[in-house]
Amino acid sequence: MRMRNKPWAKPELEACDYFISEPLKMRGQWAGVFKRKNPVYIELGCGKGGFAAQAATENTDINYIAVDLEYKMLGVARRKISKMYEEKGLTADNILLVACNIENIGSVFSDDELIADRIYINFCNPWPKKKHKKHRLTHPRQLIQYRRFLKDDGEIYFKTDDDELFEESIEYFKECGFDVSYKTYDLHSSGFEPNIVSEHEKMFSDEGIKIKFLIAKKTGQLESDIIEKK
Repeated sequence: MRMRNKPWAKPELEACDYFISEPLKMRGQWAGVFKRKNPVYIELGCGKGGFAAQAATENTDINYIAVDLEYKMLGVARRKISKMYEEKGLTADNILLVACNIENIGSVFSDDELIADRIYINFCNPWPKKKHKKHRLTHPRQLIQYRRFLKDDGEIYFKTDDDELFEESIEYFKECGFDVSYKTYDLHSSGFEPNIVSEHEKMFSDEGIKIKFLIAKKTGQLESDIIEKK
């Protein structure tokens, strides 16, 4: 179901001091965007913000960047994040909401100015048709971009309900110089902790769908021929 338009979203976001509407203008300035120099975790496709809100308020010693494209989605995320910070009596100084087309994220973060320790990809669109698979957030052309701003030995945490996307993503990661150091086909029975449950995760789990999860660690240098092919 598509989300209805939220006419209040844009003005509320523009008044929010942790929202960035034009991230391209921040290129070269990301290093000083947070008040405290903490590890940086980026969520690609933050949706309604449930994961980001919980993660950032539970881990105030980590700086979070939550990225999505649509203002209506980011508006809902902002309300959820602000509410959770207020309920916990915290200041939202370790989180940013960023409006960005993730397919072009390599143009936003340069190679050395924002070195992320971790990237989260939670329940992205599986794009099952062959002609659309290049739009997957785990597709090699995307993973090559993420490598630019993910530090050496940095990790990608990937969750999905989709079996085909999971299996093909394992190969994507291996192809692009990542070591799949952990994987499970049933996260909720695996004993893996800590696990922050997003809106989609709860929905799929309630339907009896097992959650697939992996951790992929950036290793080595990407071969130039792979870069050229993508």
